[in-house]
Amino acid sequence: MYHVSRIDDTLASTPPDHLGHSTGFRRQDLVGRQYGSHHMTMSVAVLDPGGRVDATVHSYEKSLWLLDGELTLTMLGQSIALRPDDCAVVPVAVAHQLTTGDAGARWLEMSAPVRLLPGNRRRDTFFLPEEIAAGRAEPVDLRDPRNRNFFRFDEGSMDLGRLARGSDPAAPEVSASMATALLAYSGIGIRMLADQRTNAQLHTMFMVEYQPTAVAHPHDHPFEEAYVFTHGETEAVVEGERFVLRPGDVLWTGSGCEHAFYNRTDGRTRWIETQAPQPPAQHSYRFSRDWEYLGDRLCAGTRIDPAAGDA
Repeated sequence: MYHVSRIDDTLASTPPDHLGHSTGFRRQDLVGRQYGSHHMTMSVAVLDPGGRVDATVHSYEKSLWLLDGELTLTMLGQSIALRPDDCAVVPVAVAHQLTTGDAGARWLEMSAPVRLLPGNRRRDTFFLPEEIAAGRAEPVDLRDPRNRNFFRFDEGSMDLGRLARGSDPAAPEVSASMATALLAYSGIGIRMLADQRTNAQLHTMFMVEYQPTAVAHPHDHPFEEAYVFTHGETEAVVEGERFVLRPGDVLWTGSGCEHAFYNRTDGRTRWIETQAPQPPAQHSYRFSRDWEYLGDRLCAGTRIDPAAGDA
């Protein structure tokens, strides 16, 4: 099962459970229960200048990826000013509130497990009667060891040439570790944004970049994935159907849904990818051609006609 959609801010509206508990807040759901997902909801949210969402607790985990403007997130005794390319993880049952200044804000919001639909007999969002005390908002500080729920994406961190040159010792923005690692293989770069390192337990979020000619051959997973395309032009083949995906397009693939990606252009292509539940320690990928190869080996090239029976 899969679903293709596109970001369109004109389709965003205030969720029914936020009426009376927010000012200037709208959301467009791109992936969710209404489209077949059992594990995730992906949305684009908008908060108008001077807007706010009252102090809230969710029964799901969520991460925020800032697209535009500036959003102040207050939780766990901190007020953090999120700017474009910042990422924040809000754990399950953690009280938090959102406010904006003159610029307003726009962000991706990934929720896991999937949010309940309006009208469900249960609730997954609970508003607090009082505000959360907030101090002066600070930017995301990657070098602060107390930073456990926030991350900032550095455009230069996707430069595969850095793997050969190494980091500039004169400008150590953050100490080198797996938190700063760039995974690269077959012309594909991956930069983690939200995972257990940032206290996400139910989902992951990461940036993916394909160099020209990069390929991910047909495969599937034991979890769901969503892809929000941000740069370039990506060819996707999903359950045998071909799509050309461009910035603003969104693809969701369910567990067991075969998909493949190709960069057939002369430039780089990039997207934000999410997974839920979090991948297992082994067997996250099932490449179709590997199992076809095994089938050929085990059968030694012999094909048995089921209609022939045991004769």
